[in-house]
Amino acid sequence: MAHLPQSLYSAARPEFPYPGKSSQPKWSRFPGIVRCASTESLTSLTQNAAELELKYMVSQHGWGVRRLRRDDEEEIRRVSLVQAEAFHIPLALFNDFFFLFFQAEVLSGLLYKLKNSPPDRYACLVAEKAGEADTSSSSSVVGVVDITVQTEKSVLRHFPGEEEYLYVSGLAVSKAQRRKKMASTLLKACDVICYLWGFKLLALRAYEDDAAARNLYSNAGYSVVESDPPWTSTWIGRKRRVLMTKRIS
Repeated sequence: MAHLPQSLYSAARPEFPYPGKSSQPKWSRFPGIVRCASTESLTSLTQNAAELELKYMVSQHGWGVRRLRRDDEEEIRRVSLVQAEAFHIPLALFNDFFFLFFQAEVLSGLLYKLKNSPPDRYACLVAEKAGEADTSSSSSVVGVVDITVQTEKSVLRHFPGEEEYLYVSGLAVSKAQRRKKMASTLLKACDVICYLWGFKLLALRAYEDDAAARNLYSNAGYSVVESDPPWTSTWIGRKRRVLMTKRIS
């Protein structure tokens, strides 16, 4: 069980600024040493990572992907901000107020997973510009994805003989860095985790009408194996999803 800084738990409760007080987070900088890895194949990636103890498990398209630093409070907050900005649905009234609550909820969920999940059952992967690694800081994190070991029967019934799989979720990229192949690089890092942990199956869900996301996952090797029943789209606020999976050989 991981031990996380106590100050983060109070951070999971939002503090609302007084009128006129800025609510923008400030990020401190942390030095780092970087050696980038080749991504020609999963085998070469994992061999290089094991032999050279590289910082990045994947370096591609100018982005470097590594695991979240569990002892870095500012980086954990930064990750929750990137995900909150990506998944928050803007509201006409009191949007800033509700966004603070949503970010606090995201941070709380992240803290729970980091504290209670073994390091070979859950990983939070972060992306940053590989060329800026010598001046690495929490603010350099501009992409994130979660990968978790799961045993959901509705997924495994499509794959007789498999007992567990890796579920990919929370894929988020900062708005200013989208359409620059960062999401593809994060998905490649999920492939590496799958290989390192000895799994063969990856799964994720996407909204049926989100053509951009589905194209991204299809290009990364995922295929649709199941869709939500048609009647689910009649629920208020509910959109149909598709289950997409990928096998790692």
